[in-house]
Formats: sequence, structure tokens, C-alpha cells
Amino acid sequence: METQNLGSSPDVRSKNESVKSVDRRNFLRSAGMTTVAGAVFLAGCDKDDDMTPTPTSVDLGSGDVGILNYAYALEQLEAAFYTQVVATPFSGITDAERSMLTDIRDHEIIHRDFLKAALGNNAIAGLEVNFSSIDFTSRASVLGAAKLFEDTGVQAYNGAGNLIKDANYLLIAGKIVSVEARHAAAIRDLLMPNSTSFAGDDIIDAKGLDKAVKPADILAAVKPYVKTTITASNLPTS
Repeated sequence: METQNLGSSPDVRSKNESVKSVDRRNFLRSAGMTTVAGAVFLAGCDKDDDMTPTPTSVDLGSGDVGILNYAYALEQLEAAFYTQVVATPFSGITDAERSMLTDIRDHEIIHRDFLKAALGNNAIAGLEVNFSSIDFTSRASVLGAAKLFEDTGVQAYNGAGNLIKDANYLLIAGKIVSVEARHAAAIRDLLMPNSTSFAGDDIIDAKGLDKAVKPADILAAVKPYVKTTITASNLPTS
């Protein structure tokens, strides 16, 4: 997965851009409400604190359970990242940026908790993350990591959709990935405002479709950010 220079100079962050960011944030919040409304009920079924030690390795399992655990692992990573971003805001963060990132955090937490509730006793344990390579005081570092996680999330859901057998699970995955795509576009717009990067050719193929990446490649891409070893040898491949 490619890396880019993800910095953004302060002079582009004008008052007009802040107003545009508020508009994007409101759109983002509205766009996520369908998934939020559907997930809150199920997520509320599992609110007990998990006091068990974090395991050093987890196995995702097989079939649809394995794919749901795969998605659950990625949502754990994203939820943990945005929770840290909001808890320790980067230097110079604007109110609009803080609000947008808080909305994204809330979406990711709901996605995580929804999948955990759907999996029930089949859910993998909580993962131990590793964000040592991310400078949470730096806007460029935080938004660069956010771009990586969001682009990876969209490609992951697209790459796993054809492996899901249960139509109900496929429907839910489709609703989640559409929200993740909105996140990805919003983060890219923050990094490179007034550009077409929100749908760049690094993520959109020649047919105008989002790219789809296999689970093995996605797990390799996020491995530096997860201390827990994730075993996925039993996931379906077709």
C-alpha cells in the first residue's frame, strides 16, 4: 500500500475552509445516522467491562463468522485510533476539525460495538494496538494515519464482500462501508482541500470503482499498528 506526502500548509486553512469543514461535518453526521440508528440497539446489549487480559494472538475463525471478526478487528483499530485523536488533539486543531473527528470516532465505536454484539460469543477478544509510529501532536501525522485507516477500511470491506454468504450480513457490510467511504473522502479533503483527491486514482480504478483488497493484504498493511497477532488462515477465499 503506497504512502504519500500527507502534509498540508497552514495557509490553506482559512476561515472559508473552516466553514466548509463544518458543512462537511454536518453532512458526515447526517450520512452516518442510518448505520448509527441500526447499530445502537444491538450495541447496547453488550456494555459490561471486559476485565480479561488481552491475548497475544487471536484467530478470526471461518465462514461468515471469520469475515465478521475480520471487520471487527479493523473497526477495533479505527475506534482506538480516533479515540486517541480526540483525547489528545493535535496542535492547532480547529473546532471544525475536532467536531468532524469526534463524529468519525463515534461512528467507528458504533461499528465496533455493533459487530461485537452481532458476533456474540464468537467475537475475538480485544486487540492491543500499537500507535507508536503516529505523532498525535502533528496534524499531518494524524490525518495521514487517518487516511491510511479509512482507505484500508473501504478496500477491506470491498474485498471481503464477495466472501459473505448471509445476505443480511452483506447488507450490513454495505451500509458500513458506505460510511467508511464518506470518512475517507472527508479526511482526504482535509489533507488536500480544493482538489480531486477525495476520489483519486490511487483508490478509484479505471472503471470508476473503489478498489477491493483481499483480507491477507489488508492484515499485512495494518500489522504495524496491532500488537496482537491475528491469524486468518481459516477465512474463506471464494
